[in-house]
Amino acid sequence: MEDRNNVTEFILLGLSTDKKVRILCFVFFLFCYLAIWLGNLIIVISVSCSQLITQPMYFFLNCLALSDLFYTSTVTPKLMTDLLLEKKVISYKNCMTQLFTTHFFGGIEVFILTGMAYDRYVAICKPLHYAIIMNRQRRHSILTASGAGGLLHSLGLFLLAIVLPFCGPNEIDHYFCDVYPLLKLACTDTHKIGLFVIANSGLMGLGIFVVLMASYILILYKVHTYSAESRHKALSTCKDKVFTLFYTIIVPMLNPLIYTLRNMEMKNSIRRVWCNKRFWEGRLMI
Repeated sequence: MEDRNNVTEFILLGLSTDKKVRILCFVFFLFCYLAIWLGNLIIVISVSCSQLITQPMYFFLNCLALSDLFYTSTVTPKLMTDLLLEKKVISYKNCMTQLFTTHFFGGIEVFILTGMAYDRYVAICKPLHYAIIMNRQRRHSILTASGAGGLLHSLGLFLLAIVLPFCGPNEIDHYFCDVYPLLKLACTDTHKIGLFVIANSGLMGLGIFVVLMASYILILYKVHTYSAESRHKALSTCKDKVFTLFYTIIVPMLNPLIYTLRNMEMKNSIRRVWCNKRFWEGRLMI
């Protein structure tokens, strides 16, 4: 316990030591962060203030937008602040908190995307039973399962990280606290813990990948029998989610673009909500 208390804070090496590069990165990330909040808030308000919230697809889209906001806020504000500082320091407690919240909201986001893939599978492969299968209780069950999945994933990594003893160097070669950089600093043999980390993230990633691929293979098989027009309409709702699974890892800013620019219902809802005089009058009165 004494060894572990030798390190009370960590120094983040960040992205670059060049001041000009850091300023350029700050401007870029500030733009991205503002775009993330603007785009996802538009989705949340547009869906929540319209009838789209009763449809499973948009219910999950609303949840995805919220998880995007929380997920990016666990890293980006600290990253932007550190870009303006010469010495980037984070306390041990804040480091562990960032590790937990990043994987928690990141895990929730990935599980929600999996739920959205299941929703599209039911809508395309079982259209006559869609309303019955994707009822309100089922939607909330999927959302609860997403939260539980994210919690188990992040809690597992968090427990592995807090047992690590730190008694030597405290420089993390990264711009935020994550498990792998911390393993390099631990003054103990981390081989077994590293295997647990790989098992935690690997099994979750593999399981989600199998579910996604299975759902889309079944969807592709089903739409193969559709007419050309119906096939295009069905597939247009699925491609976005496959691309989003990868893009959200890089930057959640792309989510609003993917889900609004190619979705007529979403664009119509945005127009109705944001161009509604009563909506703005109600906001001003508040």
